[in-house]
Amino acid sequence: MAGNSKRRGAVRKEGTKKGAVVGSGGQRRRGLEGKGPTPRAEMRPGHPKQKRAAAAAARAEKARDRREGPEVIAGRNPVVEALRAGVPGTTLFVALNIDADDRVTEAVRLAADKGISILEIPREELDRKTNRAVHQGLGLQVPPFEYSHPDDLLAIAKDSGEPPLLVALDGVTDPRNLGAVVRSAAAFGAHGVLLPQRRSAGITAVAWRTSAGTAAKMPIAIATNLTRQLKLWAEEGLMIAGLDADGSVGIDDLSLATDPLVVVVGSEGRGLSRLVRETCDETVSIPMAAGVESLNASVAAAVLLAEVARRRRVAGRI
Repeated sequence: MAGNSKRRGAVRKEGTKKGAVVGSGGQRRRGLEGKGPTPRAEMRPGHPKQKRAAAAAARAEKARDRREGPEVIAGRNPVVEALRAGVPGTTLFVALNIDADDRVTEAVRLAADKGISILEIPREELDRKTNRAVHQGLGLQVPPFEYSHPDDLLAIAKDSGEPPLLVALDGVTDPRNLGAVVRSAAAFGAHGVLLPQRRSAGITAVAWRTSAGTAAKMPIAIATNLTRQLKLWAEEGLMIAGLDADGSVGIDDLSLATDPLVVVVGSEGRGLSRLVRETCDETVSIPMAAGVESLNASVAAAVLLAEVARRRRVAGRI
């Protein structure tokens, strides 16, 4: 026993030796290497920026769902106006036992002439279809608008045999303004209208009605990123002119009118966004009489498009 170096009762358990052992596979070394670069804040679950990014994506998805779903125009006057304007309705809903007047009679006649289905339904069901709006017994269902791709707009413009003329909207959120711009674009020879995916009105029933039916003839596209799309068009040889109250040139000095051109219309309140303004080759202002602060976005667009059309006629380009 005296020659035994081991202490009585001591038992060494397997794997309790301190430090790395043979066959550890370099676990200690890998542990010191770390887990790679830290993900961006937007990618880290639970981070405030990630939560905000997820919320923004959810809002955008809801906006797309609203834009892509069918819509029901409610009310006797709105329905008649929509049918007169050529809004492509699919079904005219008429409440059972409705107290008919001239507007109801006209709506039924116009729908029949256009081949639109006419369906009598209980008032409670019409309440549900119109989200309990004041429908007065009439509702017109409008299908989702079919948007073009931005590349299609440029192709249509190039195939026209004329210098391309496109209109882009930067943050125009009022569907009435959108409809009016579409109508002006059609009136003054534009080949298409571009909308940004975010912070923009879509072609709803209100925009359809305001466009007086021209939305059915005018190609309208949506850009995922407006600034990037404008830069792509610039690479294709188009000049970019933005409407701005503090423009670099007045409308009388616009030198780009007869060139392949994109006219950019800013929002009703803020005008052009900073990145879009920096993308423009020229910003154009419209001189006005003293005491008038600014023009409505759609009116300003009509004034500029009319001037572009005039200059092209004078130059013999259209």
